[in-house]
Amino acid sequence: MVNIIDLVPIIIGMPAGLKQSSAVVPVGFSVTETAANTFTQAQVDLNLSPLDREVFVCLAINMDSDFPDAIAKTDTAVRGAFSTTSQTAIPTLQNSNCLSRLTAEIRALDFTDGGVGFQSQALETPPSTLEYIGIIATNDFFVSVQGTNNNLVKGVSGKLYGYRAVASADIYAALVQSEVLSA
Repeated sequence: MVNIIDLVPIIIGMPAGLKQSSAVVPVGFSVTETAANTFTQAQVDLNLSPLDREVFVCLAINMDSDFPDAIAKTDTAVRGAFSTTSQTAIPTLQNSNCLSRLTAEIRALDFTDGGVGFQSQALETPPSTLEYIGIIATNDFFVSVQGTNNNLVKGVSGKLYGYRAVASADIYAALVQSEVLSA
């Protein structure tokens, strides 16, 4: 006996009101603390054309951080984030402008050998049924890093994958206003 199952394919398309204007491109980024354990942020320019209502559709973000210092009986950490607007501290994922975040920690409560390491971060690549993870409507994005209890400066680097798109006038205005007002 043969059963035939009729599946409806899921077609991932362009977000409404946008027209793709480039192939998928990777954009590299990095930031290093200005001093150990100091919040530091880098601004990365996407060279978008606001006159052409150009936006950047983010498909995936891959972030890596330096390892925290292994210090006996001291918890250490390195945190990083990718956001569409400037921040004053490492944002959490509940912040609508934060598209990715990572944490690398060493817990060393009573250990004399430096402790045990832990790492957590947002998905490096979103599920295949997700059309996009965010849209950057202004000309740049921000990457931040901050260490905790480290002796040396720490950094974060990575790649943003996405494509340029042209938005209709009303969609472009709404995206820019939403991004700027939620900063």
